[in-house]
Amino acid sequence: AMNSAIDIHAHVVPSDFPKWMGKHLPAGWPSMVDAEAKCGCCHKHVMIDNQLYRTVSEKCWNPHMRLEDMRNMGLAKQALSPMPELLSYWLDPNHAQALLRFINESIAEMASQSQGQFIGLAGVPLQSMDLALQELDYAIHRLGMKGVELGSHINGTPLSDPSLRPFFEACVSLNVPVFVHALKPTGMDRLVGPKNLQQVLAYPSDVGLAAAAAITGNLLVDLPELKLAFSHGGGTFASLLPRLQQGWLTFPALADSMPIAPIEQAQRLFFDSLVFDPNTLRHLVSKFGVSQVMVGTDYPFNFHEHHPVDAIKQCGFSQTETEALLWGNAGRFLDLP
Repeated sequence: AMNSAIDIHAHVVPSDFPKWMGKHLPAGWPSMVDAEAKCGCCHKHVMIDNQLYRTVSEKCWNPHMRLEDMRNMGLAKQALSPMPELLSYWLDPNHAQALLRFINESIAEMASQSQGQFIGLAGVPLQSMDLALQELDYAIHRLGMKGVELGSHINGTPLSDPSLRPFFEACVSLNVPVFVHALKPTGMDRLVGPKNLQQVLAYPSDVGLAAAAAITGNLLVDLPELKLAFSHGGGTFASLLPRLQQGWLTFPALADSMPIAPIEQAQRLFFDSLVFDPNTLRHLVSKFGVSQVMVGTDYPFNFHEHHPVDAIKQCGFSQTETEALLWGNAGRFLDLP
């Protein structure tokens, strides 16, 4: 059916942030500054530590504009997650918790007024396990959010590190799907050119390493029920996996450290479709299975997939496969009725 796709990768920036009441503004606390209007919608600058982080349009917080764009893009539903930089793992944990509570409430408010068209994914302050577990519980039980967005590492700690296991155990027990988004990527020193290359070229490396670390760290061996999705088509992961599999067959240390073959573990992971190329998308589906790939757009930032349904339809899958990719897999991932 037309307009039945589900977008699992789209972001929210609130129209404003709470003003800091204390004497000294904490490092990393964001603020919004009005920008010149362009294209008939209002824009604001997201300022962090007196630096311009990104200029964003009101589509980040205006539900009416978003719903209109969704109709034009063929989307029935959209999972809303915080702009990744707002996950704030590098802030003082109490400051991050206050900021994320505000952002989660903003997203939950958009979701509750949308007749089920918006689905809220929460941010949690994972630099403090106690606060992260509290915020997860609050977001799911009090705010009615459906999942959680994590960065691809927590201040350099890989997601499969044992210190983070309690969080993933909680996600399993609450049946909360986890969407992993590239954040503060490694390898920036190797990029030549403007800073937009961070999201263009460095994000895919970081999210690829995050997916690989989920496997080498046995995250899904220990927690087979965990629903774990990776942004940007898993980035480099589809190219890393054959090497990881061959390494597992070659090096006894790798075989000893991973009880289940990497290629078998990889089929439990989910990925979005945000790769901007039909051959790459077909490759993702052939590597991970037609049940594991879902629509992702990165709406509303300017670097997003404007025609997500066409991007999948031009791959030449059967109707059943196309329906799985457009909405069936996302419905299962997000546990929608």
